[in-house]
Amino acid sequence: MRSQAESLGRKFTAEGLEFRADATTVSAYSSDASLYRVPPLGVLFPRDVDQVEAAVAVARAEGVPVTSRGAGTSVAGNAIGPGVVVDFSRHLNRVHHVDPHTATAVVDPGVVQEDLQRAAAPHGLRFGPDPSTSTRCTIGGMIGNNACGSRSLAFGRTSDNVVGLELLTAGGRTLTTGYRDGRPFHKGAEAEVAAVREVMSRHLGTARLELDRFGRQVSGYAAQHLLPERFDLGRALVGSEGTLGVITRATVRLVRDAPVRVVVVLGFHDIVDAGYAAPRVVGFGPTACEGMDHRIVEVLRDRRGPGSVPDLPDGRAWLFVEFSGDERDEVLARARDLAAAGVGEAAMIVTDPDHQRRLWRIRADGAGLAGRAPSGAPAWPGWEDAAVPPERLGEYLRDFDELVAGYGMTSTPFGHFGEGCMHVRLDLPLDGPDGHRVMREFLTEAAELVGGFGGSLSGEHGDGRARSELLPHMYSADAIAMFAGIKHAFDPAGLLNPGVLVDPEPVDRNVRVGAPLPVFDLALTYPEDGDLGHAVHRCTGVGRCRADNSGSGGVMCPSYQATREEKDSTRGRARVLQEVVRGELHWSDDAVHDSLDLCLSCKGCLSDCPTGIDMATYKSEALHQRYRGRLRPRSHLSLGRLPLWTRLGSRVPWLVNGTMAAPGIGAVAKWVAGVDSRRSIPGFARRPFRRTFRAQESDRRPVVLFVDSFSDSFSPAVAQATVDLLRSAGYEPSLPPERVCCGLTWITTGQLDAAATILRHLVDTLDDGSDTPIVGIEPSCTAVLRSDVHHVLGGDPRAAAVSARVRTLGELLSETPGWTPPDLSGRTVVAQPHCHHKAVMGWEGDRRLLESCGATVVEVAGCCGLAGNFGVERGHYEVSVAVAEQNLLPAVDADPEAVVLADGFSCRTQLADLRGRDAVHLAELLAPVSVEG
Repeated sequence: MRSQAESLGRKFTAEGLEFRADATTVSAYSSDASLYRVPPLGVLFPRDVDQVEAAVAVARAEGVPVTSRGAGTSVAGNAIGPGVVVDFSRHLNRVHHVDPHTATAVVDPGVVQEDLQRAAAPHGLRFGPDPSTSTRCTIGGMIGNNACGSRSLAFGRTSDNVVGLELLTAGGRTLTTGYRDGRPFHKGAEAEVAAVREVMSRHLGTARLELDRFGRQVSGYAAQHLLPERFDLGRALVGSEGTLGVITRATVRLVRDAPVRVVVVLGFHDIVDAGYAAPRVVGFGPTACEGMDHRIVEVLRDRRGPGSVPDLPDGRAWLFVEFSGDERDEVLARARDLAAAGVGEAAMIVTDPDHQRRLWRIRADGAGLAGRAPSGAPAWPGWEDAAVPPERLGEYLRDFDELVAGYGMTSTPFGHFGEGCMHVRLDLPLDGPDGHRVMREFLTEAAELVGGFGGSLSGEHGDGRARSELLPHMYSADAIAMFAGIKHAFDPAGLLNPGVLVDPEPVDRNVRVGAPLPVFDLALTYPEDGDLGHAVHRCTGVGRCRADNSGSGGVMCPSYQATREEKDSTRGRARVLQEVVRGELHWSDDAVHDSLDLCLSCKGCLSDCPTGIDMATYKSEALHQRYRGRLRPRSHLSLGRLPLWTRLGSRVPWLVNGTMAAPGIGAVAKWVAGVDSRRSIPGFARRPFRRTFRAQESDRRPVVLFVDSFSDSFSPAVAQATVDLLRSAGYEPSLPPERVCCGLTWITTGQLDAAATILRHLVDTLDDGSDTPIVGIEPSCTAVLRSDVHHVLGGDPRAAAVSARVRTLGELLSETPGWTPPDLSGRTVVAQPHCHHKAVMGWEGDRRLLESCGATVVEVAGCCGLAGNFGVERGHYEVSVAVAEQNLLPAVDADPEAVVLADGFSCRTQLADLRGRDAVHLAELLAPVSVEG
């Protein structure tokens, strides 16, 4: 394969194409959001249509398969392939034109759906189909799968919203489709079109009787559009999963975005009852009717706390029903009619946009949240989006539950119940001795069940590798022959996305999970997963890490936001680590280093990824394994052991500060330490905090103040402000009896043996048998005590006892009865939540605390970009700055008069370096001027 990839690379390069076949890229693109793994020969990143034509020409000449890929969010395995994968999202991602008069837009195939929505919004328009992956899925991918989304009751499928296509056939000919005077037309590819007409002449009865029986019948080719009485090539090509042509441009229909939306949430005894009720609900004319099961809600509560789930009516299953229109009273009247109709056991009308947003967030994260089964085992796609005629959904859900139970499995169903489409993840026993056999038997029975209901194996995601082999359970032999004839007419050599729809691969071939895992001597434990293999396979590939986080207020994934490289996404890194646990890559391979090098260890994925990936922890393990018994980089010895050096430096701060300021010496010191020359080195405080702190005798409630190395040596004013604030709130802080450290910098650089020693000493010191709160100052260090300690110390009950006592300053103050916060009315606070604070402890409490003070809070999304040692190390400066430029710097530049709040030492340092802007800690913002003893 390597020699073939090298030969291809030379040919593609000669055509001016960017082609990558390194192990990092191949690993990152070997899977999508499905169960399947098919490593490509390499990946192409075309910059324009001419380059796409050149790529197809070279692939055709070499007999190499071509797979088109957008965001790689396919759950059916139709965005991976054995030849070359063409990534359209990297460069071919422009909205060329929005025409408000014709309500159309011309787009590249790699345009993210949400970017199209932003371009259309100023005209009061939107693209109708809205899948849950809308923040990262591409229009080309939606066309490939005939995606639908939650509001297809109102706006239809993608095929209902495509006006014209431009694409290349496998033979290199251009085909254009569109409409003239309301009638479909096409131009080009005359030989292919003639061959399709001839195929259809032999299957007219089948095309008329077996296809288009209900709205969500997506499986197979949409050959009903190829009947002579309509012959609409454009609509027929939508949903062909990249097997008939390579899309290079699309013209799509836009719809007017109704200004008023009201949601009715209906509660039911169980999901089956919700399925039976859905057709009646549709009779009220909603925009959306989505089913949700209690199992997903419970996963969300377990992972992110009770406050993560907005108010819901009583029940163990719900229908989220949206009404929309121009007039509030009219829309509200329709919602009230449904709520009063007695459908279900309870009803709740939601008009608040924020409450609605939180409800739809549950739905949008459904596939990720369902990645952990009610049993606690991993849950997988595979039987992902089957659909039945809506009037039969209740029966189907009942029989499907019985089928799942018969296999001893559990499921987490949700979906587009108004149209009979159900999504589900299953705890298939793929890592068992006969897991693949069980998978095949179950999928076969599930296909027979759906076929018996007159349903479709796929309701919007396509058949891909997951269901193409099962199509005979839904269609007659003549229909299967018709599909094969259509494929051969367009692609006689079978070069476009082979193994999908026609001549399919077996459903249990190339499954990426289930292989025996190598046994590693791991330094960390993974309590929720059992081992690292299951941990990295948490990544289902739904691609939330690729979404623009500025709109969501999230953190993940800062390096991808800066580079737009798949290898720098959480998903790309997970795919590389999956290759390690499979034994295909070694910890010391360059591919592992390349994928993890730009990970900021921000922990944003821990909270933002719906499956709960913790890449910061996996990176620490990977660094530990890579450098075990080997020479480490200089930065690991300097920045990775920073608390040790700060303790020494704080003894003679004047000497260290003076030496670093001397001409030439500072630059040499940075080079020796592996620090980028453009970074400043914070000066040591004249007197560390510990030397100035004086405990007081009082009847205030005791708290232990955990003073980290940064606050002690560089920011003693922050520590003193924390003391003053605690005393004003009725607490008397004390310091641990011994100097302790959390070992953060050792953890982030993978020096885990030392980190374990440091944390054991900390636990020994803090575990005094009391329930006295432990208050942290620096968020990253506080997060170690709340999260990392469990991985490093492996279930030590003393560590758990200490962790349970740890509070952030905001948490403690919010729990304090009688404390009155200061008045900040009229002040704007631009707040940069520390990534670890937001990911591990949550920052909503701090926001509420600030708002209770009367402040106007502008919460900055994303990471500051410095992230501890990351942005200081040589080789990371440009990415560090690019991350800051995503959200933080624009936010502070927009309001020069605002107070900038940044609890993290790194965040304050980044702002000082890049803008010379001072930022304050929460304690400094809220602390009184002085407190009497």
